[in-house]
Amino acid sequence: MADTERIVNITLDDTGLPAPTPEIEQERRVAIFDLLEENLFGLPGREGQPAPEGPYTLDLSIRERRLVFDLHTESGEKAGEFHLSLTPFRQVIKDYFQICASYFDAVKRLPPSQIEAIDMGRRGIHDEGSRILLERLDGKVNTDKATARRLFTLICVLHFKG
Repeated sequence: MADTERIVNITLDDTGLPAPTPEIEQERRVAIFDLLEENLFGLPGREGQPAPEGPYTLDLSIRERRLVFDLHTESGEKAGEFHLSLTPFRQVIKDYFQICASYFDAVKRLPPSQIEAIDMGRRGIHDEGSRILLERLDGKVNTDKATARRLFTLICVLHFKG
């Protein structure tokens, strides 16, 4: 992995969203920390032209029911912007929030064996969300599964309705 194929800063535009629960805020902090510690994120060239070289800063938002990746180089130069339909993510995000609620509740009152079973389901849904994201990013970004997993967590944070 080239040192330039990575995200060095990420900003979530959570304007208009309710204040997150402590659990959602913790998920957000962990995902951002882990993403900045280790990620693979490179832009391919387009139409025979090389992409602006990273590392990149990423502003992630939802505008007009579309997921927006707004990218700049570390020096502030616009590196690209692309929009993804949220439709392919809707069901998996809904399922993810439901199982997370079950998990957070289970941690408070169930034995470890039952918590583990719920957590395995949570990881499975999370894997499905990251797989969809990888498919949607194909041709737009060179990335890996670990980075897609962390980005999927942040996409979910942007869907938090309180």
